[in-house]
Amino acid sequence: MSKPEGFEPKFTRQITYAEFDALFPNEEACWMNLMARRWPNGVRCARCGNEKVYESKARPWHWQCMKCGPQPRSPYRFSLKTGTIFEETKKPLLQWFKVLFLMLTSKKGISALQIHRMLGYGSYKTAWYMCMRLRAAMHDPEFQQLMGIVEVDETFIGGKEKNKHKGKHRPHSQGGAGKIEVIGAIARKGSIVCQVINRADALPHETFVRKVVSPNVSLVSTDEARHYWSLNRLGYKHEMVQHREAEYVRGQAHTQSIESFWSLIKRGIMGQYHQVSAKYLPLYLAEFQFRFNNRHERDIFGKAIAGC
Repeated sequence: MSKPEGFEPKFTRQITYAEFDALFPNEEACWMNLMARRWPNGVRCARCGNEKVYESKARPWHWQCMKCGPQPRSPYRFSLKTGTIFEETKKPLLQWFKVLFLMLTSKKGISALQIHRMLGYGSYKTAWYMCMRLRAAMHDPEFQQLMGIVEVDETFIGGKEKNKHKGKHRPHSQGGAGKIEVIGAIARKGSIVCQVINRADALPHETFVRKVVSPNVSLVSTDEARHYWSLNRLGYKHEMVQHREAEYVRGQAHTQSIESFWSLIKRGIMGQYHQVSAKYLPLYLAEFQFRFNNRHERDIFGKAIAGC
């Protein structure tokens, strides 16, 4: 089917490459932007929050705080980077900003190897280290429980048995054997929350739902998995769709929104990262979650910098 004339996909216009270069032409511009994001109301002590600090004349972007110094008349010295992910790193802020920009503008993510190819920063390990630290900073400090119609579902991250090496191949394994289970909840046309599940019984699933979904939610929609059978008993208005019986929609009950998010993650892992270890999977989930939840944010880059 052809698209109608004049059709354009709806999306929030975010910062472009040209605009990024104009905003951050040099290292000084990056320092000024970080300062404005971190201390919009003026410089505060990185340790105690004291507003009465003294700027260092010998070292730019450094200050001194007499209130929390180790000894009387011996100030505590700190810099703009103190307490951020940029602390004790030798890479210029401009390089950090470019890596973050590439991560935020790539819908399915971008690998550290690709960043290393594009920007040529040192070694691959350096690019990987920078990506991991930036992923660790992608969080939502103002999280609120999900409201409205919420879909809850789980998925398994891992390769297919038939594609594994001979030594790791288990032809008779079923379901999520050998894979990592991830659970998520999404408010329709709203935000998503996801995390790794380490135990395949009802308790961690119930705990997750009670943590991220408001008890005043209008509907919790899931599939027929036994982990969710107790949600009505917990006080939630709960409806299930029977996927095993080829039922995917019944009234307002379906899990299509969260399944679309799972597809986005799996396409990103398969196409960009190729393989993600269980140890670092939570960081990759945080990256996909941050991009998705801020898809309508015009200044997603500034929001990410403020969380660093």
